[in-house]
Amino acid sequence: MNNVNPHLTQNKNVCEKHLNRYVVIQTSDGQYHDGIVESVDDENVYLAIPFCPGDERAFLPYGGYGYGYGGYYPRRRFYRRGFPLGGLLALSLLPFFI
Repeated sequence: MNNVNPHLTQNKNVCEKHLNRYVVIQTSDGQYHDGIVESVDDENVYLAIPFCPGDERAFLPYGGYGYGYGGYYPRRRFYRRGFPLGGLLALSLLPFFI
């Protein structure tokens, strides 16, 4: 007897096809998140989400200050966040320019 949820399998396959791509996802609670698809496992998709100055969602040790403030800790440009595959409603590619 196979207890695999076809919705999870379909979401996992879509996410795997978009590994290392810049995407926007919509979650079941109506939120949108953009980032690079970093990895996918059986339950979650992990995005590398861009960090913008003033964005309090990222963790910066010692406030991200340089020398003289408890050591040198460079600012992170991306932070990793996981989303449950069962909570994904949509995934769309976004243009990425360097």
